[in-house]
Amino acid sequence: MKTLSHQTSKTGRQLRGAIFGIIAGLFAGRDALASFAEGVNSAFGSLNGVVAQLLFFDVLPGPYSFPLSVAWLVAGAVFFTFRMGFINFRAFKHAIDVTRGHYDDPKDKGEVSHFQALTTALSATVGLGNIAGVAVAVSLGGPGATFWMMVAGLLGMTSKLVECTLGQMYREVRPDGHVMGGPMEYLSRGFAEKGKGWGKVGRGLAVLFAVLCIGGSFGGGNAFQVNQSLNAVKESIPIFGEMPWLYGVLMAIATGVVIIGGIKRIASTADKIVPFMCGIYVLFALFIVLSHVTEIPSMILLILQGAFAPDAMYGGAIGVIITGFKRAAFSNEAGIGSASIAHSAAKTKYPVREGIVALLEPFIDTVVICTMTALVIIITGVHANPEYAELVKTGQGAALTSKAFGEKISWFPYVLSLAVALFAYSTMISWSYYGERCWTYLVGEKYSMVYRWAFIGFAFLGSITTATNVLEFSDLMILAMCLPNIFGMYVLGGKVKTALDDYWGKLQSGAMVKERH
Repeated sequence: MKTLSHQTSKTGRQLRGAIFGIIAGLFAGRDALASFAEGVNSAFGSLNGVVAQLLFFDVLPGPYSFPLSVAWLVAGAVFFTFRMGFINFRAFKHAIDVTRGHYDDPKDKGEVSHFQALTTALSATVGLGNIAGVAVAVSLGGPGATFWMMVAGLLGMTSKLVECTLGQMYREVRPDGHVMGGPMEYLSRGFAEKGKGWGKVGRGLAVLFAVLCIGGSFGGGNAFQVNQSLNAVKESIPIFGEMPWLYGVLMAIATGVVIIGGIKRIASTADKIVPFMCGIYVLFALFIVLSHVTEIPSMILLILQGAFAPDAMYGGAIGVIITGFKRAAFSNEAGIGSASIAHSAAKTKYPVREGIVALLEPFIDTVVICTMTALVIIITGVHANPEYAELVKTGQGAALTSKAFGEKISWFPYVLSLAVALFAYSTMISWSYYGERCWTYLVGEKYSMVYRWAFIGFAFLGSITTATNVLEFSDLMILAMCLPNIFGMYVLGGKVKTALDDYWGKLQSGAMVKERH
């Protein structure tokens, strides 16, 4: 039987050979590449139209489109926040204690620590949505979208707790120690507990979720990240503007090197990259905001006026709310179900404990990082600057954010280029794991390398497609994942509530003090 190291070495040789072949082919025929790029772009555009008609319809008559998926996410977040007794606020400090390792036990089953599970999931959510998506949201919805992004982040904390607790409850720890968990598991196995009829429904929803997740991993978790990061990086490194495919090749190589190692290598990479890139980005954003300290009160007033004032609640404010919630959902993925795949691999004695760790994600991702981006965009005024209208029109949010930072720090676009590349890269490696777990659920472990090669191919494709088409494709697939996932959360939420009450009672009584290290 071949060893893992031998298989990894062989796969590495295959990867290098394929990449060199792609590079040689690119230099051999640029006309063919241009034609291919046009075909890919056209295919994305056609696919978007079909998927949108199948998966979404407007649930709110009037001038502002309110997709079913966004309404579903909002309703779920509000419901679970009340159902779980505002646990998103009550458990905040405990979540930090658990993440710091105070309750870690190396004897617990799983593949990664609480901190590694959190950073892996964060690496998937903290990406170009925080930089590019927020810039687009503020440009389209105005400053008021910032307020609703924050609200969506706070409410989404409870959705994240519920789905990640379920991921732990129904995970399967296989004989080799690898974990299979996530919505595809709790939809199929959790529903089966309720009877025969429920079992068939659950299996159908699990398959639907897996297919959507695979599509989302190729789009929002991969091609979108490459595409939007390229728009920012080429501002500082012109060669990528002249040869965008080269950036795609480099990102494909960097991604392939890590994803071959599975969740442990992904987690090991994420727990180093995520704290560093988040810290650097927030510090620079704070510097810009504080450098306009006298303008902060007027900026806050502008945000609040934009959130509530326009044309009564059925007028402009509805558009602002929708824009804010949609961007927040795409960024923090609360209710989407993806993070439960990573958190199911964590070592823990109590499923609820991992759910409590997970509630930190929307706070860090949306309430902190997305808000910092929005404040920089607003305080520099680039979202309303006619000079950058083309960037807004074409959805080049990362480039717009780069302009915003550059307004105050002339050399910052170079730093942002590095940050953008790291944001994109970390998102890609985590989404490769999400997609692969869903792929494996559908076709089995032995075909996992087929998915990995396809994922690497989409990393390259992201460098030669248009931003608008990729962004729309990403929204459609990732947002659609919430439809089966939140339905499953409604059905199985009572079990989470019971477990949460039991866990919280033990914690409050002091019964868990002895577990602290």
